[in-house]
Amino acid sequence: MLGRFSAFLVGGALALSASSGLVALRGAAAQEAAKPPEAAKPPFVFTGIPDQDESRLVERFGKVATYLEGKLGVPVRYIPVKNYPAAVTAFSNGQVQLAWFGGFTGVQARRAVPGSQAIAQGAEDAAFKTYFIAHAGTGLTKGPDFPKEIAGKTFSFGSRASTSGRLMPEYFVRQAFAGRTPEAVFSRVGFSGDHSRTIQLVQSGAFEVGAVDYSVWDLDTKAGKVDAKAVSVIWESPTFPDYQWTVRGDVDRTYGPGFTERLRAALVGIADPAILEPFGRSRFIPVTNAAYEPLIEVGKSTGLLD
Repeated sequence: MLGRFSAFLVGGALALSASSGLVALRGAAAQEAAKPPEAAKPPFVFTGIPDQDESRLVERFGKVATYLEGKLGVPVRYIPVKNYPAAVTAFSNGQVQLAWFGGFTGVQARRAVPGSQAIAQGAEDAAFKTYFIAHAGTGLTKGPDFPKEIAGKTFSFGSRASTSGRLMPEYFVRQAFAGRTPEAVFSRVGFSGDHSRTIQLVQSGAFEVGAVDYSVWDLDTKAGKVDAKAVSVIWESPTFPDYQWTVRGDVDRTYGPGFTERLRAALVGIADPAILEPFGRSRFIPVTNAAYEPLIEVGKSTGLLD
């Protein structure tokens, strides 16, 4: 009898222990569920200056967004903008955290947002070039010296804020014509808005001469968009620093310590030709704000930068 009673006590104790353990587990689970969830990181948003036709931009930046999302572990979105100043504005007001800027727009954006950094550029951007192009009807041909015969002709820049399509071409024009402005040198001056458009305007004869980003010229030529019988390169400029990825200085606070360096490493680590080719770049390399100091001096000398 005593044995059965002892067994009962032992069994009851075991049952009670199991029951208590279950209650404890449920309580712990309830406490865990009651904890406020860690705040999700907001999407990392970037943009790029619209320097060529929209279909190429969507292809280019869509691939970058997918790649960065896989490397950074946060949602990444690309948003298009209508023009160069809109890219600077989106960066300045925090609508985007990263942007693919031209040299001059990058300078403008970093001046507007203290602490922002140029972190990567194309290998080709350290020594970039402008092409001066001319309609076949002008009779102008390619030579090593600045083509002073363009004086008196109609001339198209790209965007007003473009480095290779406006800032540097205007600088070279002023150098060649004793400081005279483009408006004083040419019979008519236009601004196409982007490099692909400049090519088409000169090719059609709407403008006799224009200034374009050499990489866009090469891309459009490969794509069959350039009629060599109608338009050709007549001069290659001296080199200058141009495009770069610039990031806001507050991203580490939002996405965690070291995020900027992880982003730089991800961009420099791009090796997929499917991503690089739409940029007309062989690879991306590290860069700092100091590389663009020459553009500040040019901007001031031409009156395009205060």
